Amino acid sequence: MSRQQFRTNTNRSVQRTKTPKESSGPGSIYGALSYDSGYSHMSLKSEAIPRSIQRPEAPSGSDREQHIHNVKIIIAELNKATDQDRRIAAITNACAEFDHWDTEKHDIELKLGSSNVLCLVLSMTDNEDEIRMICAALEMVYRASTDAVRNTFEEVGPAVVPLLLKVLERCEHDILKHAKVSILNISKVLLYFSRVSELRAIMAKHDGMFHALARVSTSQLDPDARVLRMRVIANLSNSGENKIMIIRHPSLLESVLKIAALDLSEGAREYASASLMDLASSSNTQDAMANNDKLLATLVKLAVTDPKEETREYAVTAMQNLAFSKENRARLVTFSDGVVIEALKKALSTDTNDKSRRRAAGALTNLACDETANLMIGHEGVLQVLSRVAIHDKNNDVQKRSCLALTKIASSCPIESEHFIVLMNSLVTAASSANSTGIPAVFRVKAREASKREEIARIPGLLDILAQMSTGKAYSAKDKENAMRAIMHLTNETENRKIMCNKVILNALVVAANLDNVGSKEIRDSGIVAIERLATEVTNRQYMARHDGLLVAIAKATERESKSELAGERQSSPRLAKQLLLSLLLVM
Repeated sequence: MSRQQFRTNTNRSVQRTKTPKESSGPGSIYGALSYDSGYSHMSLKSEAIPRSIQRPEAPSGSDREQHIHNVKIIIAELNKATDQDRRIAAITNACAEFDHWDTEKHDIELKLGSSNVLCLVLSMTDNEDEIRMICAALEMVYRASTDAVRNTFEEVGPAVVPLLLKVLERCEHDILKHAKVSILNISKVLLYFSRVSELRAIMAKHDGMFHALARVSTSQLDPDARVLRMRVIANLSNSGENKIMIIRHPSLLESVLKIAALDLSEGAREYASASLMDLASSSNTQDAMANNDKLLATLVKLAVTDPKEETREYAVTAMQNLAFSKENRARLVTFSDGVVIEALKKALSTDTNDKSRRRAAGALTNLACDETANLMIGHEGVLQVLSRVAIHDKNNDVQKRSCLALTKIASSCPIESEHFIVLMNSLVTAASSANSTGIPAVFRVKAREASKREEIARIPGLLDILAQMSTGKAYSAKDKENAMRAIMHLTNETENRKIMCNKVILNALVVAANLDNVGSKEIRDSGIVAIERLATEVTNRQYMARHDGLLVAIAKATERESKSELAGERQSSPRLAKQLLLSLLLVM
């Protein structure tokens, strides 16, 4: 069903789903679909302007020129400040000038070199007040556009990142005045850098970056600082180059899991969940993550118990991503006595977030394969939830994915399974959904199994739903053909012919036999064959002969066969319509 699966919105993370990939195999129905990895756009949930502050209009020409003049003076003052008093005065002026939310002005500040000189001053001082003020000023100037941040980073990044990491470590480990404020401002600067996609891989390669980020779960940080740190981790997790590095780091993944499972801050857990979702989107990380017991248990906990719907959604998407790898499916289905399946079942049936339910259905679809289908069918309540959601869920996409999950499980289920009838009953229930496309194909495939035909025909409601599918306007031509083919296969069983000679089935067969458009030839021919087979049961003939429209339909079929024979057309099956018509007329 990583930042897609599941997909750009700066208010909330959005999932985008790549086109489902189709893979064919033995017993597959048009190829079994799997939902590719889901992705989020958590990095676009940027450090937005506070709601209480409206974005100012673009500066006028005179205002812009005045700002340029002021910035140049401040840069000159910072460069000339040789003693502490002058530096503090210059930094104070810088903070006063830079403390606004005008992106264009911040772009000007960066272009003129304000970040360069602030980093230089920071590298030359050990004064705690100066450190606090410089970190605050840096946070202000980096409120600029991503283009401006990217361009400046190319010039000062190699120097500023190690410097900020060094100050950050000092703030966390030493008794430093205003340490909490400096930690927040440094974390914001790192966040601004990480919002630029091209900088994420570069940031991750800085010595000490991952160790600094890993301290999110061990340092005594305020909730806001933990959230900011987790946001940086989530953004870095969005880079393909970083994913395997994060998974292999000795402590970073462990810290993310600790925050996800235990942190009291909803925001911190949300970004931890988003990070896990993105990490799980890479084929290079999926196997290692699926074999991590703590990681799977954490995803289950987040998906089932977290009060924030985005956090649950990301956790479910992570499970969907992990299930995309064929090698992981049996592991996920059997982990801790099926706890992953149970979590997905609960998310699908009870989560109020449409995206979470859609992803849960996608995850169940991904998990279904020849190796796991019987285990999934045997898990209490899975089939019932899928069939119920396929009919009653308010979201059409969730209905469709639930139907797809059912059809994929059914196509992978061995015919000798002890759960076969339970599965078929669930398919019959789901078939009444307006989004049940694909289910008639399963009925067709299963009806071809000679050993199961008698059992299938006696499943309550199955014959009625096949008749409805073969003639209903809501169904596609392919669904109608598959339903009629299923009926035809079932009439091939001698023991079925009496119970299938009923008004509902005969009505459907008459409709099929009367189709005269070119695209309906397969449906029409299947209907005629089914009528012929039912008529081989002598006790059926009188009832069939009196059925409204049936003799007319057979007469038309006889006429078509005669024309075909006169034209010298070859037939793949014997021409039996004339004999059938005569046999039915004899019992009248």
